[in-house]
Amino acid sequence: MPELTDLNKTKDSGLDLTLRPQKWDDYIGQEKIKRNLQIIIGAAKIRKDPIEHILLYGPAGLGKTTLANLISVEIGGNLRTTSGPMIEKTGDLASILTNLNEGDILFIDEVHRLNKAVEEVLYPAMESRTLDIIIGKGASAKILQIQLPPFSIIAATTRIDLLSSPFRSRFGGTFKLDFYNEGDIEKIISRSAEILGLNINKNAMPLIARSSRSTPRIANRLLKRVRDFAQIYEKPIVTSDIVASALKLLEVDELGLEPSDKHILRVIIDKYNGGPVGLKTIAASCGEEEETVEGVYEPYLMRLGFLARTPKGRVVTELGYKHLNINPQNKNQSNFF
Repeated sequence: MPELTDLNKTKDSGLDLTLRPQKWDDYIGQEKIKRNLQIIIGAAKIRKDPIEHILLYGPAGLGKTTLANLISVEIGGNLRTTSGPMIEKTGDLASILTNLNEGDILFIDEVHRLNKAVEEVLYPAMESRTLDIIIGKGASAKILQIQLPPFSIIAATTRIDLLSSPFRSRFGGTFKLDFYNEGDIEKIISRSAEILGLNINKNAMPLIARSSRSTPRIANRLLKRVRDFAQIYEKPIVTSDIVASALKLLEVDELGLEPSDKHILRVIIDKYNGGPVGLKTIAASCGEEEETVEGVYEPYLMRLGFLARTPKGRVVTELGYKHLNINPQNKNQSNFF
């Protein structure tokens, strides 16, 4: 039933958009970035110029796409959205750029996955708003230069280290989004609960906040699953007990660790004596892609102090052993498989 599947996807996507802040006052956290962006936008309005190109980077789920939307609303420009993997050829980029209107903002998500040949064509477009297209091959090849209307690019990435230095230097503003503190996450949960029409006790919100990995997207996802749990069991008010039961069913612990996080730690402990062990070996042993281990699981485990990088490889720390209730001196005697 494809119609039903598509409808469900549309409803879920619409719900995510509903929870997304639509104005600056609703965007909680990242205060320094907000102040800097408001200055950039305000100055551009005074000059009646497009805003400078902006690069946003940081872990997934911290609000990069939301900031891009807020900037477009504030500047009054039309936001055109694409992603690095979607622009496979220079012709794809040319098609996107030539369809931009004056004042438009092009948002490129996952910009680190942009083809390098495409990236080089983007340089003059960002600097002088010209698009150079090569027509033909060999000695008969000609360069067609197309003048583009004034526009701005907002790029988002979780891997700024994969962007070349020449590309990064073409952005007028580069901002790193940090993980949220627990207080801001609780404010986000309170706002989202109000939008969802969910009656939740104040003492229940910290439980979700602590399990959200300091990430708004995860906080909202857990809140929706708690809402589902409360509705199925006909609980009109979400209490701390209901949240605890829902999180237990989801196998999410009090620090937000999921089975995959613990599996990585236990593999390093049980199979490799706690480390050091290389990323490729960890990924192969856990059945995960290297990029997934390095980009999804590892940053939070390191932030908690459960995993450490050394010149020889990854090592589980004493805090990691303690969280798994394993005595480092008896690590080879653990029975988790």
